[in-house]
Amino acid sequence: GSISPPRFIHTATPLPNGKVLVTGGVSNIFLTSAALYDSATGQWVTTGSMIAPRGQHTATSLPNGNVLVTGGQNFGGSIDSAELYDPHTGLWSITGSMTTVRNGHTATLLPNGKVLVTGGSTNTTALASSELYDPPTGLWSSTGSMTSARVTGTATLLPNGKVLVTGGASQ
Repeated sequence: GSISPPRFIHTATPLPNGKVLVTGGVSNIFLTSAALYDSATGQWVTTGSMIAPRGQHTATSLPNGNVLVTGGQNFGGSIDSAELYDPHTGLWSITGSMTTVRNGHTATLLPNGKVLVTGGSTNTTALASSELYDPPTGLWSSTGSMTSARVTGTATLLPNGKVLVTGGASQ
């Protein structure tokens, strides 16, 4: 099946139940809509809509089964807001805002359950900064910066617990 509406600069996140959560993006406008893909049936179903419209954001599956959506951009430019999706209820809730507005960033779940967000852009400036999200508290804190600012790079958790960030643009 096809997702409706069609979209780009969205996210697709596997859930523990085998479904895939697709969030936001752009389809003529920035979207709040979210949909679930069921690979067993090949069908799409609509689920609860995000609170903020966004594209070029990240979505990270947390150990408790929820999905953390961070930053991105919408009609006013880069945003710092974050929200949580509960796959059991299909509802979204607001969580703490990032310390910096950013889009085109990375988000990596760390072995300790925190989420590392790196780089991205404030609309006009590529970022080298990084921050950590603590799921139990819903709070963000700044952490060490990368040596180079980058937008749309990739981040990979290595077996030793470190995160390798590669590529991207310096804008």
